[in-house]
Amino acid sequence: MRIGILGGSGLYDLPALAGREERTVATPFGAPSDVYVLGALSGVPVAFLARHGRGHRLSPSEIPFRANVFGFKALGCDAILSASAVGSLREELAPSHVCVPDQFIDRTRSRIDTFFRDGIVAHVSLADPVCPSVSGALAASAREAGAVVHEGGTYVCMEGPPFSTRAESNLYRSWGASVVGMTNLTEAKLAREAEICYGTMALVTDYDCWREATEEVSVEMVLGVLRGNAEMAQRALLTAVSRVDPGRGCSCRDALRDAIVTDPAHISGRVRADLAPILGRRFP
Repeated sequence: MRIGILGGSGLYDLPALAGREERTVATPFGAPSDVYVLGALSGVPVAFLARHGRGHRLSPSEIPFRANVFGFKALGCDAILSASAVGSLREELAPSHVCVPDQFIDRTRSRIDTFFRDGIVAHVSLADPVCPSVSGALAASAREAGAVVHEGGTYVCMEGPPFSTRAESNLYRSWGASVVGMTNLTEAKLAREAEICYGTMALVTDYDCWREATEEVSVEMVLGVLRGNAEMAQRALLTAVSRVDPGRGCSCRDALRDAIVTDPAHISGRVRADLAPILGRRFP
């Protein structure tokens, strides 16, 4: 099994990847953000994808989330390790720290975040939206790479691309949320539907705009911290892939077992063909 790696803002390549091969993947949901770069990290087969495309061409609302996750599935990935930039909503989560969230709140508005439409319906459980095994591997590796790591917490996934208003930022704080970002929940939902384990290493770049003693977030601020964190993130991913247990006992890889509610007799041949990498185990 390959492990997928999704690089966010500031992480557009993995120089340590050995035996590099670029692979274009066609999907029923259009083209992914970029080509996948296949190779090995620490001897582990991986597939890397730049979430925003190389050169950062895609805003959060333009990312082809379904195509990205479907592409990982088609390439044989059964886990996705994500790295992304976030704003902190808590004093103790300082810029340059790492949060490995275990919960999400959805504040997106204009995204399709399911593979199951057009004649097939499935309701997967998202009570625990990230894989504990993958998240544990990311946390341990980031800590070993020298980061201050906060395990657990709630990630607010907002639409973007503008940053939050002060009222929104303070609202999220009143909910007890830890960080705010623009991408990870959509990926977590789709990964669960594809029976792929998902975890994210959220790199704190700023205090959003709630903290009066700090200048409100700007692109310059985010990129400045990301440049400092990029090397740490790459070191962490290098060891995290070897920490992902192939025999992990999580339920992520069996999420569709009782989730599909559509009568198989009413699922069209086109839908079966389009979703073959995802449905193959359920409808051989």
